[in-house]
Amino acid sequence: MNPDPADLWLLPERAVDTFAGALGGTRLLTEEERARLRRLRGQGARRRFLGARTLARYALSARSGRPVHAWRFRTGPWGRPEPEPPCEGLRFNLSHTEGLIACLVTRGRACGVDVERAPASPDALTHLVPRLAEPERAELAALPPAARADRFSELWVLKEAYLKALGTGVTRELSGFSFTTPPTGPIAVRDPGRPPGAADAWWFRLLRPAPGYVLAVAAEHGRPAHLHRIDLADLADPGEASAA
Repeated sequence: MNPDPADLWLLPERAVDTFAGALGGTRLLTEEERARLRRLRGQGARRRFLGARTLARYALSARSGRPVHAWRFRTGPWGRPEPEPPCEGLRFNLSHTEGLIACLVTRGRACGVDVERAPASPDALTHLVPRLAEPERAELAALPPAARADRFSELWVLKEAYLKALGTGVTRELSGFSFTTPPTGPIAVRDPGRPPGAADAWWFRLLRPAPGYVLAVAAEHGRPAHLHRIDLADLADPGEASAA
């Protein structure tokens, strides 16, 4: 077990304008980030991007004490942002879907987070279930029809969080590794594409952060000492977050 905790920050999309505005809004962003923001189509996509980049800075500052305006990020080969320059071994990952933004912060370990609406739509089941690994498809087929969409959503966020933690994104075939969630015991990944024993180093958690959503956390080097959840659902002023 890694004794250092992991911080999971949750920001509803409806709170982004207040949250980001109190911290400086787009002035916090680099010129490159502002250019990306302008290229996004739709008010919702722009709001979620601004909320995610603001939340990342705020969450990292809460963990490190570095001023929120001082954060800059480099982008890895698959698009994953990392602090630049590095700061105390901190790592983070972002995810957002319509209505909710999540940021996971760890120290000295790779991490990934993914949040999606749940249960999955019939269209998603039709087009995405064939992309899963054979054991996962068999598990879904054995479930009552009413339970399949919800379980598919769980498998999907686990896969996304794991790949984001690895830093590869969805460039890998999703059928190349599989998850099991036993009634008792930890969630486990079987990944023949990784070195022997590497899968045993990962810890996963499934959460229901709000009605209609499912979220997965992936962290390397075993279970954190604590998964600290900070929910900004009712936050009027970011200065109140220390009491959340």
